[in-house]
This record gives sequence, structure tokens and C-alpha cells, in this order.
Amino acid sequence: MCLAIPGKIIKIQNNTQPLMGKVSFSGIVKDVCLEWVPEAKIGDYVIVHVGFALSIVDEKEAEETLKLFKQIEETQNREEQNEL
Repeated sequence: MCLAIPGKIIKIQNNTQPLMGKVSFSGIVKDVCLEWVPEAKIGDYVIVHVGFALSIVDEKEAEETLKLFKQIEETQNREEQNEL
């Protein structure tokens, strides 16, 4: 199973080949290849898998997805606490 995560573009490095940028994932900033989404702009949300932005998504969809991931994490943490 593959997991792609939405992140917000905070910087685009136009002088690189391939096109690269800095993407924030809930405050964690990573270098991401933007070559497949050259129309992306600072402030856009992109779906990222293994360091490559695959598509641009709207902010509402990105935030809903991040909210679901947080709920999953909280559920897993509760289950782990109950096992102790």
C-alpha cells in the first residue's frame, strides 16, 4: 500500500533542475520535487509520495485529509495505551 500526503508549498527553487521546492507537512519542512506540477505556486497544496509532488489539491481537501490522518493517529495512540 502506498501513502501520499498533502503538504503546503512554502518555497519554490526555480533555478534547479529538476524543479524543487520546500513543502510543509504540518510544520515539518521537506525538499520535494515539483517537476510533475510545474504550474504549482507558493501556498498551493500538493499530494506528495516519496519526495515527488504528484498533483495539486485544493486547501479544503488537503485539510480534510490531514484531519483524518490526525484522527487515525489519535486512535492508534489510544489503542496502544489500552494494550499497556
